[in-house]
Amino acid sequence: MVSIYQRKQQWKWWLAAVAMLIVMASLWYSQQIVQKISTDEKEKIKLWAGAVQKKANLVKSTNELFTKIKIEERKKVELYAEATKELTKDVADLGFSLRVLQDNNTVPVIITANDNKIIGSRNLDSTKEKDPVYLAAQLAEMKSLYNPIEIEYAPGKKNYVYYKNSKVFYQIKLVFDSLIKSFISEVAINSASVPVIYTDSTQKNVLAFGKIDSQLVTNSAKLAATLKRMQQQATPIEINLGDGIKNYIFYEESSTLRQLRYFPYVQLLIIALFLLIAYTLFSTARNSEQNLVFVGMSKETAHQLGTPLSSLMAWIEHLKETTLDPSIIYEMNRDVDRLQTITDRFSKIGSQPTLTHENVTKVLEHAFDYIKQRSSKNINFIFQNNDSTNIDALLCVPLFEWVVENICKNAIDAMDGKGTLIVSIKSEDHKVVIDISDTGKGIAKNKLKAVFEPGYTTKQRGWGMGLSLCKRIIENYHNGKIFVKQSELGKGTTFRIILSV
Repeated sequence: MVSIYQRKQQWKWWLAAVAMLIVMASLWYSQQIVQKISTDEKEKIKLWAGAVQKKANLVKSTNELFTKIKIEERKKVELYAEATKELTKDVADLGFSLRVLQDNNTVPVIITANDNKIIGSRNLDSTKEKDPVYLAAQLAEMKSLYNPIEIEYAPGKKNYVYYKNSKVFYQIKLVFDSLIKSFISEVAINSASVPVIYTDSTQKNVLAFGKIDSQLVTNSAKLAATLKRMQQQATPIEINLGDGIKNYIFYEESSTLRQLRYFPYVQLLIIALFLLIAYTLFSTARNSEQNLVFVGMSKETAHQLGTPLSSLMAWIEHLKETTLDPSIIYEMNRDVDRLQTITDRFSKIGSQPTLTHENVTKVLEHAFDYIKQRSSKNINFIFQNNDSTNIDALLCVPLFEWVVENICKNAIDAMDGKGTLIVSIKSEDHKVVIDISDTGKGIAKNKLKAVFEPGYTTKQRGWGMGLSLCKRIIENYHNGKIFVKQSELGKGTTFRIILSV
């Protein structure tokens, strides 16, 4: 029987080891896939970031061109004003000045006198140049854009040249604005499909975002935490748009990759939960089946013992009427009573027994005395009642005595018929605590729980059902506890039983 139990334990360890290997292999393989996807994603991010940077360079170049055109148009207006000034002087060569005035065919300008009266214009809408309302509106627009250029054509006398940007300038500005919008859109809807946030130079104002929850962007505290997390994962991309304008692109790995990273653990957890439920159901079904078999065997045993027991009782009554030695009849009657007790035990364990209020101390003493009278004289029996009063509890007396007898018999066998057996009882925190100690061989630490398993035994002809039966009686029928309190090889063992008062 020991070998069967040991093989069962070995199989459990082997199955556990194989399961661990499968789990480790699964996690390793999953991490390899995640690592490969992560590497591919980082390469995509690098390519996307490079494309973004090139587009940013294009925006920067366009912005620089835009600025240069603005400067050139200002210079052109200044040159126009200088030419106008020269025309007012009495000079011999007016060719250069006339050529400058004629060359300005792009920049709209208006010349005013000191009293703000319009005295000339150029490059305005030719169909409206004579309309005073149109000229006044154009002058107001020019004043809002740039400061005028002064023309002092005589001491204390000045004209003013107002201007605005040319159509070419506005067309380039339109292209520039479109390019900026396209750039921001490219950042928000990125080909790398990763969460991105596009901020200004302060890294506090969001210009655009993509593949990320809007709540993380609109809330300032959440935004700061999100940017910090992104910065820890990857260095933000610095976008130089010229004129000292720098924006930043923050990014991190995609949500798909994060989900894939944790998926194996979730999957293993679900599988483990499924196996646990399946094992629990299987174990419950197996225990129920074992209980049915156990109950059936108990009832059948009680039934089989009942027939010969009735016959024996009838024979004893018959022998009492003969001249047979009365002492023989007395001993036979005791054995029949013992058989009747055993039959009663099997009958009760085959169904839910009825518990009654009993004096635990007296029941324990009775069972202890029965074992003492039928054991070797080389064993020192000690009964300790640690309470001055008797202790009552709900008991099924035949079954409880069976438990005490079983443990005491195992203790006597462990001592090889020589040693000390101590049974003690006390009341503690509304509980009945019973300790049964011996000075026998002891139990190895890794077997302390296994001794209650059905089939576990160290005896050559043992069935391994005694302590399993004790556990069933105490825990299932009496709602108590039974366990090995302590044990040491070569020194002995103490079993503890706890019942509710």
